[in-house]
Amino acid sequence: MTTTLRHAAGSLLVVGLGGTELTALERAWLKLVRPAGVILFRRNIVDVTQTRALLDEATALCAGYAFRCVDVEGGTVDRLRDALAPLPSAQAVAAAMRQRRKPALARKHGEWIARGVKAFGFNTTLAPVLDLALPASATVMGTRTAAAHAEGVAAYAREFLAGLAAHNVAGCGKHFPGLGAGALDSHKETPQILRAWRELWEEDLSPYRTLGAALPMVMVNHAAYPHTRGGARPASVSSFWISTVLRKRMGYRGIVFSDDLEMGGVLKCMSIEDAALEAIRAGMDTVEICHSAELILRAYEALVREAERSAAFETLLLARAREMTRKRAGLFAGGAGRALSTRQFESLRAGITRFHAEISRWASPAAGTRGKTLVETA
Repeated sequence: MTTTLRHAAGSLLVVGLGGTELTALERAWLKLVRPAGVILFRRNIVDVTQTRALLDEATALCAGYAFRCVDVEGGTVDRLRDALAPLPSAQAVAAAMRQRRKPALARKHGEWIARGVKAFGFNTTLAPVLDLALPASATVMGTRTAAAHAEGVAAYAREFLAGLAAHNVAGCGKHFPGLGAGALDSHKETPQILRAWRELWEEDLSPYRTLGAALPMVMVNHAAYPHTRGGARPASVSSFWISTVLRKRMGYRGIVFSDDLEMGGVLKCMSIEDAALEAIRAGMDTVEICHSAELILRAYEALVREAERSAAFETLLLARAREMTRKRAGLFAGGAGRALSTRQFESLRAGITRFHAEISRWASPAAGTRGKTLVETA
C-alpha cells in the first residue's frame, strides 16, 4: 500500500527542472516521485532538438499520460521566443481583433502557439489569461490581459482555445478567481483583492462561467479575497473557491491546477508542506512546484505521511490520483506531436513572424504599453 500511496502522491505534482538536461540527482528523485509531469522554462530550453530530448527523458520517469507544460501566452510570457520566434501578446491580438472585427485573429493566435509548443514536444500551454485588464493590476499584468471587460476577455479566449484544440494542445484558463483588481505580484506577496462577491461573480468570474467546458484546465491563484467567504486564505488553498465556487456553483469538471506553490503569495502564509496538503484538501487536482527539488520532495513526503496517518486523507489521495489519471488520459492519449523537419520548422518560424507583424500593424499603441509585467520569465 505504501508504494501505491507514493505513486498517488507523486501523480498530483507537476514539477520544474534545473537546466537543459537532467542531472543524476534529478533522475533519482523523478524515479522516486513519479510526478504527473513537468513544466519547462527558458532556463531549460535551447533549441527544439534539445527540448524534445529533455521532455522525452523526463516524462519517461513520470506517471502515465504526463503533462508537458510550458507558459506561452505571447508577449512578455513566451518561453519559446528565443528558440522559435516572438509571439504577440493577448492584449495586442485582442485589440487587433476588435479593430478589424475579425475573431479569427484570436483563433490564429491559439493555432500558432499550439503549433509552436507542439513542435518542441509540449502538450500543454498555460494560457489564456482570463484576468480583467483593470487599472489596479496594470503594472503587474502588463499586456497579458485581453480586455477590461468580461465579454472582451471571453471573446478572445473562446477563439484562442479553439485554436489550441485544433492542434490537440491543452490550454489553461488563469488566474482563477481573478487578479485584475490586484496591485501586488503574487510571485512575491499575497494580493488582497478587495472586491465584493457580486463584483467578482458578475465580472471576474464571468469568463470562466461563459467558457465552461472549453477550458481543459483552470489555474487557481494565490490571492486572498477578504470581502468574500474565502477570507484571508489564498485561493489556491481555499475550499470555498475551489470546491464551493468552481466545482459546485459553476459546475466545472476539468482539471484544477495550482499556480506555482513556491510563490510568495502562498509561502508567506504557510510552509510548502501545509500548502500542498491544504491545496489537495481544498479540491485541487494537481499542484505545481516549479524550481526547488527540496521543496518538491518536502511536498511529496508531506502528502505521503498524511495519507499514512489519516485514513480519510488516504481515501482522498487515492481517489484524486485515479481521477487525474483518467483526465490526463483523456487529454493526452495521442502522445507527443512528431518532430518537424528543418524545412517545416523554418516555415513555422516564418509564419509566426508574419503573424506578429500583422498584429503589430493593427493593434493600437496602447495595447503594447500597458505597464511592465513583473512575472518571472526564466
